[in-house]
Parts: sequence; structure tokens; C-alpha cells
Amino acid sequence: MFRLWAKEWKNGHMQRDTVIEIPDTELSRTKKVFSALEETCHQFDLQVPIWLESNIRDFQRVAKTRFTRDSFIEEIPFDYLEIQVIEEDDLW
Repeated sequence: MFRLWAKEWKNGHMQRDTVIEIPDTELSRTKKVFSALEETCHQFDLQVPIWLESNIRDFQRVAKTRFTRDSFIEEIPFDYLEIQVIEEDDLW
């Protein structure tokens, strides 16, 4: 089971969160992350953010990253969207 926790933050407070579960499949870890992020954005009624170099580095290092206003084309009503892998069966 692959689980990704997504949280919207504004002024130091979590506004809302969700946990997306992807059942064991033949998908690669990267595809699971992208799929979970897309589902999060669908639930939160957001566009999918752009992965900047800093996001990629953070995610590769600690399986967690923050998407700030720079990652979104449209205005967002929060400071950042944070995603974090909280469970995965196979290590990358």
C-alpha cells in the first residue's frame, strides 16, 4: 500500500488535509506519487502544481515537499501545499 498525506497551510495553520491511498499495483513509485498528487488536487479543486527543482530535490531527499505560489499558475488561497509519503511497501 502506498499512502500520501497532503496538507494545505495558511498562516502557520493547517487548513485541510487528505490521505490518498494507492493499492499495491505495478505502478512505479513516481507514477504513484503523481497519481496521488492528481487525486489530491481533484479533491481540493486545485490545478496540479508544477514540480520545481527545489521540489524534486526535497522529495528525493526526504519524501516530502512544499508547493508554494511559484508552483501554481492560478492564485491559491493558502501559503503552500505540502505532500509527504507516509507509507510504502517497497523502498525506492
